Amino acid sequence: MSTDWLLRQHERGNPHSRIDDRHPGDEAWSTGNVVRPLVHGATYFAELLERLEATREGDLVVFTDWQGDADERLDGSPGSEVADVLARADERGVDVRGLVWRSHSAATGFTAGENLRLGEELQSRGAEALLDMRVRHGGSHHQKLLVIRHRDDPSRDIAYVGGIDLCHSRRDDADHGGDPQALGTMAEDYGETPPWHDIQAAISGPAVHDVETVFRERWEDPTPLTRSPFFWVRDRVLGLDVSPDPLPEQAPPPPSPPGASHAVQLLRTYPDLRLGRDYPFARGGERSVARGYSKALGKARTLVYLEDQYLWGRHIGDAFVRALRDQPDLHVLAVVPLHPDLAGAARVPELVGRRRAMAEMHRAAPDRVAVFGIENHAGTPVYVHAKCCIIDDTWTSVGSDNFNRRSWTHDSELSAVVVDTDPADLGAYARALRLRLAAEHLDLEEDDAAAMSRCVDPIAMFHAFSRSADALDAWHAGGRRGERPAGRLRRLRVPELGRWQRTWALPAYLTMHDPDGRPRSLRRRDSF
Repeated sequence: MSTDWLLRQHERGNPHSRIDDRHPGDEAWSTGNVVRPLVHGATYFAELLERLEATREGDLVVFTDWQGDADERLDGSPGSEVADVLARADERGVDVRGLVWRSHSAATGFTAGENLRLGEELQSRGAEALLDMRVRHGGSHHQKLLVIRHRDDPSRDIAYVGGIDLCHSRRDDADHGGDPQALGTMAEDYGETPPWHDIQAAISGPAVHDVETVFRERWEDPTPLTRSPFFWVRDRVLGLDVSPDPLPEQAPPPPSPPGASHAVQLLRTYPDLRLGRDYPFARGGERSVARGYSKALGKARTLVYLEDQYLWGRHIGDAFVRALRDQPDLHVLAVVPLHPDLAGAARVPELVGRRRAMAEMHRAAPDRVAVFGIENHAGTPVYVHAKCCIIDDTWTSVGSDNFNRRSWTHDSELSAVVVDTDPADLGAYARALRLRLAAEHLDLEEDDAAAMSRCVDPIAMFHAFSRSADALDAWHAGGRRGERPAGRLRRLRVPELGRWQRTWALPAYLTMHDPDGRPRSLRRRDSF
């Protein structure tokens, strides 16, 4: 059965959470759902705007955010700003609640000012959006979820889970011209309006209740939102709300939509907070993201296709190396950013992390591992922010977690894993998403059956990506003479770094970029 790929309750490793309380027996997933992958921020934002504008008195909207920009326009038009849309809903009688990561200082490249502004604007208009800094030292709340529950029509309930924040630079589309409201902190490689590739999952059915439960556990945590005396004083000077009001009683899971065949499992990361400060719903942390990927990789036989922001580190490399060595026919195909988002010396630690993962995989199976970046048709690199993994056209994850130790142990993360339970075609969901992404990267039309036929077989797609990237790389190397080849893929090699660079950058990489949030007992065993 396809659900054999999913973690059982005892495998989640977190008996303190109520996320699986409604699931029968040892099951840790919901069945009878319909999940739609929303590729690109513009796609997600347009649907989100329509759904939020349709909410009415008595409905409930809850969300979490790593970075939020109050003025980000969901469809580009005046009046579609994130704060305005959410505040209007609250003013109509919708109960709007949000947990926005407070963030580190802007002086360190983070977005504390923007997140504060979003909280202030929403609170000033009646919505309860709180700044949440209940994280491990140096960590973040990286979950990106939004849930809409309808008081009078639960069949319309929906949850969104993925990698897309409610902030600048995310509203891009398949042409990848970038969001006109762009971040100002990206490396110059990506231009003034960085092209952005991302994915969010839209979930309908009983799993909406599970996503809402993730929010409720964090909201109902009695721990103060911050332990910093500075923030405590500033919040009171600014008149900010720092005490979550009780949520209304949680409604039962919504009904299954017609034809629903998707089993949905939510995987999470919560760190070990140490010193008796642990989350009451995750004592010692939760590492079901790491456990879920490890179990799925252990079942992989043909193709692991992933799109990810980072793909860093020895632990990640080890997980793939084991799978590649155990299965001689297994291929790994990855799409990641062509360049790190940081420039200057700060870029080297990120390249160290990439090198540690890529080098191990290439040594294990040089002909069965291929890593690519993507560019738009103008030749500008596209920043891959998607966090998606498809294994053997069976197990598919879309979420906030990246392939690095930080996401697997240190920050809060949330991903939605989907396996199809329709006996007529257990690979329908995964294959459709894989082919949709392949069509974009190869410049193919999805409805062109003849063109898409070269990618239906997973290994054929592996080779199609390689041929396309080789052609485009050769065109660039030849001075861009003649017609540009179709496709957007550029091959990535293992980063070449000198011994001195690797030596000085490794401590920064391990402590700042990819820290370890596991309890000491698990560190000693090197286990998740």
